[in-house]
Amino acid sequence: MNVLRTVFPCFTPCFDCVEGPSFDSAAYAKFNASYQPTVRLDVGRMGKNVVILKEGERICGVGASIATVPIVQNKAYFHVTVQQTGTWGVGLGHKQSNFEKIPSTDQFWGIRENGDIVKEQEVIGKIEKPIEEGDVIGVTYDHIELRFYINGNPIEDVITGVKGPVYPMVYVDDSAILDIKFKNFVQPPPSGFSEILVEQTIL
Repeated sequence: MNVLRTVFPCFTPCFDCVEGPSFDSAAYAKFNASYQPTVRLDVGRMGKNVVILKEGERICGVGASIATVPIVQNKAYFHVTVQQTGTWGVGLGHKQSNFEKIPSTDQFWGIRENGDIVKEQEVIGKIEKPIEEGDVIGVTYDHIELRFYINGNPIEDVITGVKGPVYPMVYVDDSAILDIKFKNFVQPPPSGFSEILVEQTIL
């Protein structure tokens, strides 16, 4: 891979995405199309220049993607680890969200790499401490409030008035790499919240 980096330096971001910081000390199986986790990033609803790896848990390239299922339960949680910085956003979106436009604005509610808390095109808050590589961004949604946590610490600004049905949504650009977890969390959910469930398991 190092030889390829030397010969084709313009493809360095692509190599970073495939290898990634978390690949340095562990070997991961290649994406297996026959194995489809219940909740993962949706390869059918993503930007044309997005790359999704690690069986639907890693996004890189340029563009956005949503999860395979909407949030239908009362209190749902997922989190994202910033593996490599760049331009990115983490939050909620729709099937109709624009997966090509970066940063996402229409039908996107979330947090950006610069600390902006956004409600579609409106910036409603900002965290001053920079979000760095290795930080874990937790997301909770109870159909009333959308909240964010950095390494388990809650952010004061809360988004309300999210229009559903909504899906977990992430976007990347400028060599950013994000790993998303829908279960087996690094940072556990706040009290009362749990992993996203598919509709059948809620009944």
